[in-house]
Amino acid sequence: MLPFTVNFKVSARTLTGALNAHNKAAVDWGWQGLIAYGCHSLVVVIDSNTAQTLQVLEKHKADVVKVKWARENYHHNIGSPYSLRLASADVNGKIIVWDVAAGVAQCEIQEHAKPIQDVQWLWNQDASRDLLLAIHPPNYIVLWNADTGTKLWKKSYADNILSFSFDPFDPSHLTLLTSEGIVFISDFSPSKPPSGPGKKVYISSPHSSPAHNKLAAATGAKKALNKVKILITQEKPSAEFITLNDCLQLAYLPSKRNHMLLLYPREILILDLEVNQTVGVIAIERTGVPFLQVIPCFQRDGLFCLHENGCITLRVRRSYNSIFTTSNEEPDPDPVQELTYDLRSQCDAIRVTKTVRPFSMVCCPVNENAAALIVSDGRVMIWELKSAICNRNSRNNSSGVSPLYSPVSFCGIPVGVLQNKLPDLSLDNMIGQSAIAGEEHPKGPILQEVHLRFLLTGLLSGLPSPQFAIRMCPPLTTKNIKMYQPLLAVGTSNGSVLVYHLTSGLLHKELSVHSCEVRQYLAVVFKDKPLELWDVRTCTILREMSKNFPAITALEWSPSHNLKSLRKKQLATREAMARQTVVSDTELSIVESSVISLLQEAESKSELSQNISAREHFVFTDNDGQVYHLTVEGNSVKDSARIPPDGSMGSITCIAWKGDTLVLGDMDGNLNFWDLKGRVSRGIPTHRSWVRKIRFAPGKGNQKLIAMYNDGAEVWDTKEVQMVSSLRSGRNVTFRILDVDWCTSDKVILASDDGCIRVLEMSMKSTCFRMDEQELTEPVWCPYLLVPRASLALKAFLLHQPWNGQYSLDISQVDYPENEEVKNLLQEQLNSLSNDIKKLLLDPEFSLLQRCLLVSRLYGDESELHFWTVAAHYLHSLSQEKPASSPTSKDTEPRDKVNNPLDICYDILCENAYFQKFQLERVNLQEVKRSTYDHTRKCTDQLLLLGQTDRAVQLLLETSADNQHYYCDSLKACLVTTVTSSGPSQSTIKLVATNMIANGKLAEGVQLLCLIDKAADACRYLQTYGEWNRAAWLAKVRLSSEECADVLKRWVDHLCSPQVNQKSKALLVLLSLGCFFSVAETLHSMRYFDRAALFVEACLKYGAVGITEDTEKLISAIYADYARSLKNLGFKQGAVLFASKAGAAGRDLLNELESPKQERTEE
Repeated sequence: MLPFTVNFKVSARTLTGALNAHNKAAVDWGWQGLIAYGCHSLVVVIDSNTAQTLQVLEKHKADVVKVKWARENYHHNIGSPYSLRLASADVNGKIIVWDVAAGVAQCEIQEHAKPIQDVQWLWNQDASRDLLLAIHPPNYIVLWNADTGTKLWKKSYADNILSFSFDPFDPSHLTLLTSEGIVFISDFSPSKPPSGPGKKVYISSPHSSPAHNKLAAATGAKKALNKVKILITQEKPSAEFITLNDCLQLAYLPSKRNHMLLLYPREILILDLEVNQTVGVIAIERTGVPFLQVIPCFQRDGLFCLHENGCITLRVRRSYNSIFTTSNEEPDPDPVQELTYDLRSQCDAIRVTKTVRPFSMVCCPVNENAAALIVSDGRVMIWELKSAICNRNSRNNSSGVSPLYSPVSFCGIPVGVLQNKLPDLSLDNMIGQSAIAGEEHPKGPILQEVHLRFLLTGLLSGLPSPQFAIRMCPPLTTKNIKMYQPLLAVGTSNGSVLVYHLTSGLLHKELSVHSCEVRQYLAVVFKDKPLELWDVRTCTILREMSKNFPAITALEWSPSHNLKSLRKKQLATREAMARQTVVSDTELSIVESSVISLLQEAESKSELSQNISAREHFVFTDNDGQVYHLTVEGNSVKDSARIPPDGSMGSITCIAWKGDTLVLGDMDGNLNFWDLKGRVSRGIPTHRSWVRKIRFAPGKGNQKLIAMYNDGAEVWDTKEVQMVSSLRSGRNVTFRILDVDWCTSDKVILASDDGCIRVLEMSMKSTCFRMDEQELTEPVWCPYLLVPRASLALKAFLLHQPWNGQYSLDISQVDYPENEEVKNLLQEQLNSLSNDIKKLLLDPEFSLLQRCLLVSRLYGDESELHFWTVAAHYLHSLSQEKPASSPTSKDTEPRDKVNNPLDICYDILCENAYFQKFQLERVNLQEVKRSTYDHTRKCTDQLLLLGQTDRAVQLLLETSADNQHYYCDSLKACLVTTVTSSGPSQSTIKLVATNMIANGKLAEGVQLLCLIDKAADACRYLQTYGEWNRAAWLAKVRLSSEECADVLKRWVDHLCSPQVNQKSKALLVLLSLGCFFSVAETLHSMRYFDRAALFVEACLKYGAVGITEDTEKLISAIYADYARSLKNLGFKQGAVLFASKAGAAGRDLLNELESPKQERTEE
């Protein structure tokens, strides 16, 4: 039989409650799968899957206003392992960077003593992951090295800065939201501060636009949209327009380049930054609930919106089918062109009261299929999106909302017939891409329509709001060891009692009852009426004291009473009676045991105890400080002794009694220690004002006590009459103490006015605990908590299934000679995965690329997720295009296939044809929306670059005669229509274009080159002048795939250069070009051995890399290096596997790995 174990270890911890108004925006959901949020001056870290508190970080002296997890956009290995880094900023301007797993502050940063407005980690540098950008009020942005706490640079701006947003497609673009408008910075760089004041634009209020009008009929919508004129202007708007503080939030759309959203209480505006114009409005009807916050998605063009009633809604962009034709024909005369976001799902609202209101929302950055709502009362609600396939006939067509379809592929690759699929894994696996204009949804049985709904999968509730009283359960003894649980009762102001389990910190049960300590007597003290004594068992009054009974200031019952001895006596007499009634000795033992057990049962039901009158003692003090000792038995009250008042004591406020020690506390902060046996007393002045409460610690012979004052608490040793530790509000801590108790014989519990309950060591120093020491009720999947070697070994174990020819999640089957404890931790991690994920990992149909994608999601590894998404897409589309038998050249060029294109959020990495379609749709939308000559001009430029000459001419001819550009535009129109491919005109135009470019008119020169189909030259000029992104864009929309590949390869060389150092981006561009061999080479040169080995395996499976001498040499070098890195992780079996694949290059390593085995067998 297993030995019975009881968990009574209570580690120091903090239970948190309601939040402070400053904590409103202090929340972040990290790539690591954990949610951090501020609660007063604490930072709480919870697991998003199981909704358990994993860590409470305490070091800030002021309320926390921002928290941000470090990004995981880098390659992880032993040198840069998976780690939990978090930055938190407070009202006093201090930023702390935490190692969350160990609970220690790595670095503290301070610039000014004003609340930090915003912080953000820089995520795009391959070189450094320690850079943190912060807004220090009123108008400074500072770049910090968060590892060392050094300031790299500081820059001030003219206006107060409220928040900022980085362009996800171009990290050199930063946008500041200021109190006056928006400042665009286009030269952000970690190495030096931005030059100049940035480009400042003003927002005219959307309320001057009738965006509230319902955009119903086509005609009405057209009119309403034309009235949303320019929202962004260079001139400062007149006074009646300035309602800028209405703008709640500004964010770039990560799903498509150069789009930004502005959030107002009643509408969301989508801006196209190329023309600075609103291209979409999401308005709330008059009766609707205003917005609080919005989070745009990356994987799909969707928005998570939080409303003021705590409801979270998901809106997804509507698909447009064949709105316009892509040739130069006349477009549809009146296309209602508008980015429309349809409401697809919404969760339940919460009850909003004065004290309970939604604070903010965060969305899972890895899968974008869950959102967490932080409520002001300390609740965290985790809502997950679930998809359901619906029957086509059942859908209501009158709703006017186009259907959502489930995607064809799963984890980057079309689903096999026999393959297990988990559609709810992430947003892009739930719903397919929104079709862009000019593209019909393929009809057929494979497309299944889906509906989305929110499901509450996690709820964490905080402590009730203070004031509250606390009481620990009776201490652990040898008698209760089998059922002991460290439970703490918290009494609230509304009369309910909440019982918390202190090992897990979770709510154990909630009672709405009023009870007192179960003894026999109850003393009721009145203000101006004598004391009453009650019998609790019978609920009757025993005695009311006479009128001349002294007034009571403090009263305490003695811990000793004679109930136990009385019960023993009574039980003995009953047993004796039972024995006399028994006839023979043989029956005696059987009957005796049954009778005694019956008696004990009856005893516990207190049938006997009704007529036992226990003797109990209590002491109390009167106004003069005299101590009275009274004995109660039955209904008689005897006056036993009196202790005269101590002259040094004031009015007594509380008494504690344990064994032979009696301690009194008074209004002036004096403590009086009485030794009842030796009849000596000793007074100690603490000078701490009113003693509110005194409690002795549990445990026989433990004479420690805790005293609570108005301004803090002290622990005393009454044996030595010495203070052990002290805590003062305002000096050591910022909170005020409301109540104290003992948790165990060496730990105290403090309840404080910030709504928290802290379990502390006797020294009362606040500490954070190590996360791996914590006892959790449910296991948590978080490989970040493992030591670096173990987390990387676990990753290799998951990636290279099957081991020994079988798919298994039992790590003991694998030769991994680490110590048992580490192995058990790994097994716990594997066991904590959900059954759906386990099923996928064990599915033999689940391909290597899909496995790589799934594991990068499980680890929240941003850099791997993007790499494998693009790799899986292009490796798969390549294998579809060519028969598997034909060996390919070293680098293959992709074909333009648009049947299942790469999502547009990957922008430049998408297939050319799909990219062109998207750009045409966009320019069409800009054309519909143009409202000024400037907009028209920008549209004309875009149309000319895209080769849409007829539409460009139409726009050029619209210029009115009184416009200063009228003559130029008319001539340009003539030029565009008459450009022929005759030699002389071409050479003239080319000469003019090169002169223009040489004289600083780059855009105009490029336009002329595009007119005469010299786009390749135009790209070269753009690259020469550092316009790399623009060149890549132009190459994709105008050039053949071969010419385009040349332009992009030059870009790759630029990205790999040491001064740019964006090799990870270069890798993605190479993947999109199908240069798989170059990708493997680059990965190997970057020492990304694990990724290189997996990529080579995938390429060989798809036949994407031809086998030549060069490739074989590279492949065996990659395998050998990967085997060495697995050996360093202690993962022997993996090392043997890859060393044997490496051929000659891995032979020495293989011998080295196998030699210890032989030695063992020889022994």
